[in-house]
Amino acid sequence: MNKVNINQKLALFEEHWNPKIVGELNGQHVKLAKLKGEFVWHTHDKEDELFYVISGNLKIEFKDHTVNLGPNEFIIIPRGVEHKPVAKDEVSVMLFEPASTVNTGNTKSNFTKEDLETL
Repeated sequence: MNKVNINQKLALFEEHWNPKIVGELNGQHVKLAKLKGEFVWHTHDKEDELFYVISGNLKIEFKDHTVNLGPNEFIIIPRGVEHKPVAKDEVSVMLFEPASTVNTGNTKSNFTKEDLETL
C-alpha cells in the first residue's frame, strides 16, 4: 500500500499519447497520460474506459457530438462507442481501464502502445 502523488508521477515523463501505469486494482489499471494534438478514431469492443482530466481541456469527439472536459471532470466511454480524443494544448489525464485495454482499441497506428511502463 503506497501513496501515489499524481503531480510527482506526471513530472517523470513528457511524451504525449503514451500512458503510464501508476496503480492496479481488481484487474484495472490506473494510468496517467499527457495528451496533445489529435488521436485516432477507435473503439474498445470489450472495455469501458474512463478519462479524468487533471489539467487542461480535452475534447472527446463522437460521430454525432463532441464532449468538452475541463479539470476535475470525467467521462466514461462505454465499450463499442467510437471516439477520438483531441487536445489543442497539453492535457494531463488519469485513465481507469481493464488491464487488457490497448490505447488504440481496434485501430492499429503509430499511437498504439501495448507494453506500458509502470511508474
